[in-house]
Amino acid sequence: MAVSTRKPILISGAGLASLLLAQSLLRASIPFLIFERDSSFSFRAQGYRLRLSSEGLNAIESALEPEMWKRFWETCGKTGGEGFGTIDAKTGLRVPEPPDDNKNDKPKVPKETLTSRGGKIVGISRGEMRKLFASGCEPFIHWSHRVTSYELTPSGVHAVFADGSKSVEGEMLIGGEGIYSKVAKQVSQGKLKVYDTGARGIHGQAPTTAFKGLGEGVWRMVDDSNPKGRCSVITNVRSGDMDDPNVQFGWTMGAQPGVIKVPNDDGAMIGTPAAEIVKELTADWHPRLKPLFDEMDVSEAAFWKITCSTPAGVPEWPNEPRVTVIGDAAHSMTPAGGIGANTAVQDSALLGRLIAEAGGYSDGVTAAYEKQMRVYGSEAVGISYGLATVGFGISIDENSKTV
Repeated sequence: MAVSTRKPILISGAGLASLLLAQSLLRASIPFLIFERDSSFSFRAQGYRLRLSSEGLNAIESALEPEMWKRFWETCGKTGGEGFGTIDAKTGLRVPEPPDDNKNDKPKVPKETLTSRGGKIVGISRGEMRKLFASGCEPFIHWSHRVTSYELTPSGVHAVFADGSKSVEGEMLIGGEGIYSKVAKQVSQGKLKVYDTGARGIHGQAPTTAFKGLGEGVWRMVDDSNPKGRCSVITNVRSGDMDDPNVQFGWTMGAQPGVIKVPNDDGAMIGTPAAEIVKELTADWHPRLKPLFDEMDVSEAAFWKITCSTPAGVPEWPNEPRVTVIGDAAHSMTPAGGIGANTAVQDSALLGRLIAEAGGYSDGVTAAYEKQMRVYGSEAVGISYGLATVGFGISIDENSKTV
């Protein structure tokens, strides 16, 4: 059967998980269409870096064509140096890691594992990753199309957009549009929920020369002096670019509930308001760290809400053979441990492989995917939440506020 006569797989959202899934479909010559609410890739700040785990790298490698994988791997930064270290934000001194506590009277806090290949910490900016995953998919992306629901037909599914119009009929619909996914709410019959932890963060960037005082490594700067709660910044400093002022490194600030007050709680606000809050919070930090904030690119500063799925894990819902969800739409995570994106790409690789093996839509594909995804997805949510209870002082349950 000619590919052109087949109904496409419909994908909602053009984020990392959706685009990697599209790469799997492209590789298997299975037609697809992507619907993205933004008007272009440059619509929002994309600069912060993602740390890639062994599982994340394996998933990406399995989904991409060998030549594209080679390009991806060459684009990734590999950080060695002193590995992972914590710095006291006020003194600028490295804080010794606490010894392993084997006593049974304390809940176990998961350990963060950063190295993934060859003893190196592998990272890439979200924007670079998205650009690579989009390669070859551009003709199939429909911009400014926000999916608000779907309609099943006897032989397929339509995506329904915010203006009431509908997509062509597709074989399947995959919701990959993040924490506010309408597809997730509909397909799970409201069981998939994303909770607002109350903690907030700000992402920023600065020229690489501002990071020279830190040296190579993945660093967390912690300030416990604020009476409202802890504030910390994490960054990944790679050796290769440290002397080039035309290259920027990113950092991410996260704080306990009440420390970062976002004007009108508008998480979409970027630029000066976010930059001013960062500069105020870091005003008395050690001179070794100050250049990261004093020299920041104000236009790239952006707020974000720290959200999480229920710590109980990914819930069960009655399977719909033609509709499922991937990435943050299936399992929102805190930034603790950098686990979210690594789990999302595992979704893409798994679902892409199952669809490719079936040659497109098949009755059991989404059920098989969801069964496996719930296992590793629930484990990842648990680890992410466990790390965040310590790092961000959060506590949520089924009765907490949702987004």
